[in-house]
Amino acid sequence: MPYAASKPIKIETLELDEPQQGEVLVKMKAASLCHSDLSVINGSRPRPLPMALGHEAAGEVVKTGEGVTDLAPGDHVVCVFVPSCGECLPCKEGRPALCETGAASNAAGTLPGGGIRLHANGEDIMHHLGVSAFSEYAVVSRRSLIKIEKDVPFEKLALFGCAVITGVGAVVNTARIKLGSTVAVVGLGGVGLSALIGAVSAGASRVVAVDVNENKFALAKRFGATDVFDSKDPDVVEKIREATGGGLDTVFETVGAVPAMETAYAITKRGGTTVTTGLPDPKHHFSFPYVTLTAEERTLKGSYIGSCVPERDIPNYIRLFKNGRLPVDELVSDVISLDEINEGFDKLAKGDSSRIMIRFD
Repeated sequence: MPYAASKPIKIETLELDEPQQGEVLVKMKAASLCHSDLSVINGSRPRPLPMALGHEAAGEVVKTGEGVTDLAPGDHVVCVFVPSCGECLPCKEGRPALCETGAASNAAGTLPGGGIRLHANGEDIMHHLGVSAFSEYAVVSRRSLIKIEKDVPFEKLALFGCAVITGVGAVVNTARIKLGSTVAVVGLGGVGLSALIGAVSAGASRVVAVDVNENKFALAKRFGATDVFDSKDPDVVEKIREATGGGLDTVFETVGAVPAMETAYAITKRGGTTVTTGLPDPKHHFSFPYVTLTAEERTLKGSYIGSCVPERDIPNYIRLFKNGRLPVDELVSDVISLDEINEGFDKLAKGDSSRIMIRFD
């Protein structure tokens, strides 16, 4: 940093192959900047380079490859960053977020099956999470796309591909919070605010919002937070525990940082559940008093993509949005053009924005 000066993302014209078997050519209409993209830039999530980044997006089908019969040119789609094969054990168990084939291709920077459709001067350009959405056009697997009705603008649809399914899904799928339960969210980025919105919609009686940036507290309260706390305060854990009578039923950590996870675990009450959606650097370790798992009957859980079933959850969440119960469109704090992307990642890294949206028009 500043990325505006070092420009880790370069805007170039690439060669894009035609969609092959089971693939789709998509014209991207809107894409959000997410910490999963930032983690490739700053090296905390090592990936093969060079790579075309971007994964939280929505667009329009331009062309379909052989074998794709349920999508047609003009269809609107939301991109999903874990393509599910439907054949591995997690997929057969109804847990497509843990698809083994999708995880392998994402780590390798390819499409499912090992395909690479991006090239420049004879060199392969790797795909980010099977999507590579910071591009005017992308070839993606049919398994990475959810068809959506055409009555929601693309810049709102894009949010459902990552922030919404991760945050809301962590609440309703992973934690399955009960009506009237108490909840805290540590970290008020796009995922954290989505979790907050999901907790309110699911009927949490008290929702505590925690962040280092006080500028996000007003938005958190507008979404339904009952209490806000500055995590820079050295006494924040004691203040939250005192205010809540010993902690909260369920606490969501959405930052992927060890201090945030330590705070989340410390403000979870006896018998409560701590859920993390964060993706920290693989070298980072989190420790906690081992005895509390047994003596306090604690639960510590991870949630990847909100434990979601995309074909079920994304249309459901969009219906809730259209009914006014998931006002996630208010997450967008900035709308930028593609050539402002490095400046956008500076803002994201500083925590100054909840969701930064690229509009390709």
